[in-house]
Amino acid sequence: MKVRRIVANIETPDVAAANRFYHDVLGLDILMDQGWIVTYGSEDMMELQVSFMTQGGSGTPVPDLSIEVDDVDAAFEAMKGAGFAVEYGPADEPWGVRRFYVRDPLGRLVNILSHR
Repeated sequence: MKVRRIVANIETPDVAAANRFYHDVLGLDILMDQGWIVTYGSEDMMELQVSFMTQGGSGTPVPDLSIEVDDVDAAFEAMKGAGFAVEYGPADEPWGVRRFYVRDPLGRLVNILSHR
């Protein structure tokens, strides 16, 4: 048996609320839309990972999601420009990532990062 995919499932009464954050700003594709479930992702190859954390690093809370991007500073400017609440960073962390935390429209804490 081989794991082929891991999907984060986030409960919300309004699935459309995620569209501006995940599709419009982050540029993820809508892979499936059944009305009651909308799945965002990319046709590009993504690695499978799941993390278990006691804290978020550098004294931060554990984020609900971590999303790796190719340009964290561009993502930061896009989030600020779209009016989303940045709660941490951007910061260059001692373990080799540059990142910031932002709240999505559903109240989830999202870690946006890139490896240096």
